[in-house]
Amino acid sequence: MDAGGDRIYSTQLAVIREVYDSEFAHDRFAQELEKALEAHCNIIVIEPNPLGDETARWITVGNCLHKTAVVSGLASIVTGFVWPDCVYTYLPFTVFSAVCTSLYTISWQFDNCVKYQVERDRQNLSKLQVNALYVGSPTVLVRKDDTRRKILHCSITLAATVICIVRLYRMF
Repeated sequence: MDAGGDRIYSTQLAVIREVYDSEFAHDRFAQELEKALEAHCNIIVIEPNPLGDETARWITVGNCLHKTAVVSGLASIVTGFVWPDCVYTYLPFTVFSAVCTSLYTISWQFDNCVKYQVERDRQNLSKLQVNALYVGSPTVLVRKDDTRRKILHCSITLAATVICIVRLYRMF
């Protein structure tokens, strides 16, 4: 730590150590995590369990919204081709996909956490040598490119919406 209290991060690894040296330690942990996310570190190790759990939950909710948007969009497309005259089969899937994509876009697109995934695989963790270096069982975030992911769920939702609108237009 330097004299100002800020940690210097390499672009490879940032560690948020669980050191309770004041009553504001939790706030300092959150600030350190923000700095590591903004510095685009490849790996972030979070030792404080409450912060790690909260971050992992946030990432999990984003992943769930993404997957739900993709699955419901695909379900809409498939049911739209299987039962083209039955709007009640594919319209709810389309709406649900659009809502999930919208929520993801509004809440997660500009969040720095969206670029990270929680690493839970023991083999990958051992390659990163996380267990040997850190106290307890830290939460490990690994930076991933999410461009394809965003394109995938936006494209599927758009395709499902266009197919649904065209079918509804033809029906009426």
